Amino acid sequence: MVKPRFYLLLLLFIGSLMAAYYWSQPSLPEQADYYPTGRDINPFALTDGDGQPFTPAELAGHWTFLFIGYTYCPDVCPTTLADLRAVYPSLKTIASNSQVVFISADPQRDDSARLKSYTAFFEPEFKAATGPHSALFPLVRNLGLVYSIVESDRKDYLIDHSASIVLINPAGKLAAMFRPRVAPGEVPHVDMQTMVSDFAHIVRLTGE
Repeated sequence: MVKPRFYLLLLLFIGSLMAAYYWSQPSLPEQADYYPTGRDINPFALTDGDGQPFTPAELAGHWTFLFIGYTYCPDVCPTTLADLRAVYPSLKTIASNSQVVFISADPQRDDSARLKSYTAFFEPEFKAATGPHSALFPLVRNLGLVYSIVESDRKDYLIDHSASIVLINPAGKLAAMFRPRVAPGEVPHVDMQTMVSDFAHIVRLTGE
């Protein structure tokens, strides 16, 4: 007859194995909207800051932090670029193939030269691209972002746009979205330290 003590030891052993397995698994991101299998990004064709084609090929093999805006943006864009510059070394430490891409939703005013100069002011390695609205709208919508031009008949028109940052994995799929914190009287912005922490979790989860 098997003694109760044997069952107790067996349960303790199984429990320890389960605990060891649980603690060995990478934890999930804390705040990011995470898509474990990745979401497909439809084909697109834009033009980068060097006047060269910017297509899904420029995303392949990289962890891409992408957000939309425009160079005449008075608040969200310069704030986001400055924040990304501050954490860029940390992103590269987590994954050396990390890159930052700024997509302009203002092709009428943001030509290639202006885009390159604008992003280079923050970090020479940052990339930028734009294209006609017929190419921008489908891409932005596909990424789960939005933008709209306010009073387009004015020369100094503004553009309302998402303040979120999307993460695209090396397979060229949408892996996560980092949404901004919005507080009264403050510029919407993504918490960079949380983003860096979540990115580390995502990289560990994918084994990339």
